[in-house]
Amino acid sequence: MPKTSTPSVSSAVKDTVSVFNPTKPTAASVQSSTASVQPSMTNNSHHKANHNQNRSITQSSDAALATVDAPVSTAPKVGFVSLGCPKALVDSERIITELSRDGYQVASDYEGADLVVVNTCGFIESAVQESLDAIGEAISKNGKVIVTGCLGKEAEKIREMHPAVLAVTGAHAYDEVITAVSQHVPKPKRESASNYDPKIDLINEAGIKLTPSHYAYLKISEGCNHRCTFCIIPSLRGDLVSRPIDNVMNEALALKNAGVKELLIISQDTSAYGLDLKYKTSFWNGMPLKSKFYDLCQALNDLGIWVRLHYVYPYPHVDKVVALMSEKKLLPYLDIPFQHASHRILKAMKRPAHSENTLARIKAWREICPDIVIRSTFVVGFPGETEEDFQCLLDWLVEARLDRVGAFTYSEVEGAVANNLPNPVPEDIKQSRYERLMALQQEISAQKLQEKIGKTLTVLVDEIDSEESIAICRSYADAPEIDGHVYVDEISTHVKVGQFLTVTIDDASEYDLFASYQG
Repeated sequence: MPKTSTPSVSSAVKDTVSVFNPTKPTAASVQSSTASVQPSMTNNSHHKANHNQNRSITQSSDAALATVDAPVSTAPKVGFVSLGCPKALVDSERIITELSRDGYQVASDYEGADLVVVNTCGFIESAVQESLDAIGEAISKNGKVIVTGCLGKEAEKIREMHPAVLAVTGAHAYDEVITAVSQHVPKPKRESASNYDPKIDLINEAGIKLTPSHYAYLKISEGCNHRCTFCIIPSLRGDLVSRPIDNVMNEALALKNAGVKELLIISQDTSAYGLDLKYKTSFWNGMPLKSKFYDLCQALNDLGIWVRLHYVYPYPHVDKVVALMSEKKLLPYLDIPFQHASHRILKAMKRPAHSENTLARIKAWREICPDIVIRSTFVVGFPGETEEDFQCLLDWLVEARLDRVGAFTYSEVEGAVANNLPNPVPEDIKQSRYERLMALQQEISAQKLQEKIGKTLTVLVDEIDSEESIAICRSYADAPEIDGHVYVDEISTHVKVGQFLTVTIDDASEYDLFASYQG
């Protein structure tokens, strides 16, 4: 087994999920994570910056397909291509779940589909082009295409380039997509209650998931109240809309009962959860619960499975959640999009908490919970960024010593306020700064992982290489698809995907750990 890992470049916004592999996969042009090679549908490298690895449903969730593919061949089939972040992936899961409840099957290729749904991304211009290309491919391969997702806000642009599309809806427009599908491919008839199909009737509250069966994304809110100058998410997905806490917990419990071992909590701003609901109290499992970030974390902890927090902003009230982590109540892992360290640039970005002393906050968190792992993403080459601003970011990284870091060069997105800011940074300087930042972080990562050698860790098995007798695992420090792995040698045939192992760390590379297991 190799002792090094070559990370790959992938976009900060792209996660392609399809029931079939598009024949011409493309990647958004921003660079992210720790990489210098282009991604592909077959790339198995690690360290993506933002949940953005290309995947097909058949690669990532055979169980999901087994659930939705009914054995009756007469039911209409719908193909699905999904582009974007985990929030969009959850939207795709919900649409597929509802279509499956209506009796539709999921097609395994373009030719076998009666219709194709393309869930688009519109976050940056390269992602917009990628979405338009995906729509075009679906039209050429199938002919009947419905478009949904963030790019749906630009319906005129879509129809101008692809007038053959049957319908265009916006982000998280579940009912509109279902209606559009049924208009063009009528749903199968279920003539009586005795016409029982367990593939449909036994879909539980967790719904159909496109991730492997042992982990799942749990979206707790939609939209965002912030107005960062480089971002158009509020115009695409609206302001913050939190799910009531009983609704969230019902889904979380259903996922646990379905065998999920790890929940990845996602939203646009996880630490703002419940603000729009004025922290309304609901009853779940006979107990009153407030729709509030801390209360949700407490309740999720009681499920007794791994809970990992993503997209958390460094507000003061996060300190209490870190205290829960120190009590082993949650995985001691925080994904916080700091984006920069220069106060001047953060102010120009209109980042929330831009005036906070984040180094002091990180130090306080480590005092509360010494094992905490922090991952973040950064933008280099933002308009007006000087060499002094960039050096401030490098100095900050040296002091912060974050565990996981992704970065991408600033890219204009249509409608973003930052496009009109003065003093844009030339592309060659953006690229140089990106490479300098990632080279520095590579050194920091290597040093931090060397400190793990000799320690005992609990890991979750994601894959098994039976030919080499190697288990590809993750520890509490590793989110799926974006962080590193723990490679465990000489495993027995009793080790299975989704199993927890206790291992001893023997070696480390810049990004991954290598361990032994005495089963």
